[in-house]
Amino acid sequence: MSLTSTASLHAPDSADVSQNKLPKRAALVSFVGSMLEYYDFFIYGTAAALIFPKVFFANVDPATGTLLALLSFGIGYIARPVGAVILGHFGDRIGRKTVLLFTLVVMGFSTLAIGLLPDAKTIGNAAPIILTLLRLLQGLSAAGEQSGANSLTLEHSANSNRAFFTSWTLSGTQAGAILATLVFIPVASMPEDQLLSWGWRIPFLLSALVLLVAYLVRRTMPETPVFEDIKDKAQVARFPVVALLRDYWPDVLRVIVCALIATVSTLTAVFALGYATSKFGVARPTMLWAGVLGNVVALFAQPLWALLADRIGRKPVFIGGVLGCAVLLFPYFMLVTTGSTPAIFAAAIGLYIVYSAPNAIWPSFYAEMFEARVRYSGTAIGTQLGFLAAGFTPLVSASLVGEGPNGWIPVAIFVAGCCVASAAAASTARETHKVDIADLGKRRA
Repeated sequence: MSLTSTASLHAPDSADVSQNKLPKRAALVSFVGSMLEYYDFFIYGTAAALIFPKVFFANVDPATGTLLALLSFGIGYIARPVGAVILGHFGDRIGRKTVLLFTLVVMGFSTLAIGLLPDAKTIGNAAPIILTLLRLLQGLSAAGEQSGANSLTLEHSANSNRAFFTSWTLSGTQAGAILATLVFIPVASMPEDQLLSWGWRIPFLLSALVLLVAYLVRRTMPETPVFEDIKDKAQVARFPVVALLRDYWPDVLRVIVCALIATVSTLTAVFALGYATSKFGVARPTMLWAGVLGNVVALFAQPLWALLADRIGRKPVFIGGVLGCAVLLFPYFMLVTTGSTPAIFAAAIGLYIVYSAPNAIWPSFYAEMFEARVRYSGTAIGTQLGFLAAGFTPLVSASLVGEGPNGWIPVAIFVAGCCVASAAAASTARETHKVDIADLGKRRA
């Protein structure tokens, strides 16, 4: 039986949604789970920029130690495509909810273990090796988090507000970044000896609470009616990845290139943090607070961008935001390198407002390219391959940066180029904001 002929797969209209709290509940569950999982993921990036070169890579010169710490950050992204294949397979085979619970446990365990890991002075070269392995586990978990949460929320939403409800997954990611930074601000203000000996461990050890709260919130969420329907009709793909690459390979490639917009996030959250503090003497709390303000603004802007996308379409909002980021990267660095606190805050807020447009839209934009039986795999594999570039952006940027006050220009050109490529790929996609959920992906099924 064709999926498109099944009435039960059609999303409810607005009146139904008002009586059914599941869309709001799914959005809340995705928000909280994503916030708490990405709290774990983001504290590693902050620590890689500020702490790990002196704790786990202290046996080499400072410049090499910084590069190695940033490399360990990027290595987490290597695991993400592998995790996307594995978790995408099971997400499309046994359901979204079960896999999302698994990702929480893996992320919580690996982050807690990092907080308990002895430093290089205690166990020598074993410390950075174990750190890197734990980072790989973080990457494995993160690979399935957003794609699963996006699928869960999208498939519980009405046709008229899919972008709005699905955007809350990425709002949760922003909230996770805020939470991680807020925890690190008082830690980063500690005396250097206390910070490097035990203070940096506090944010990682708090992941035990993160895991508990996220698990309790997520475990009561029911599976989506869309997945239950194809499961009841025995339409679940035996090998979702095979079906995906056979029927949807152009969309997977499109998502990979579109996902290059994520380079903006790691550029500002990791590279710019270390660059401004080490090269221009900007205080660590100043850059951390700039990130908090930018993410707070994005937290409120993203639902508004998503509402606009539900009205006028995914592509105009996504492409406009991506190209806006390409332009704003240059004034962002110009203001950050002044060392002026008001200028740095203004730079962060401006860039984050524009970046929040594609960030709010991609959860629905990417997921709507695929039918339900390969949706988890399609979004997971496509995004995680694209996010590889984001993972290594801090390392690439550190290699490209020149001397002097304008040394950031090659870095800005590199990331702006990624933004232009992302916009070009998005322009080739099908507009889906008026397509019924049962018809998504129909043209290639």
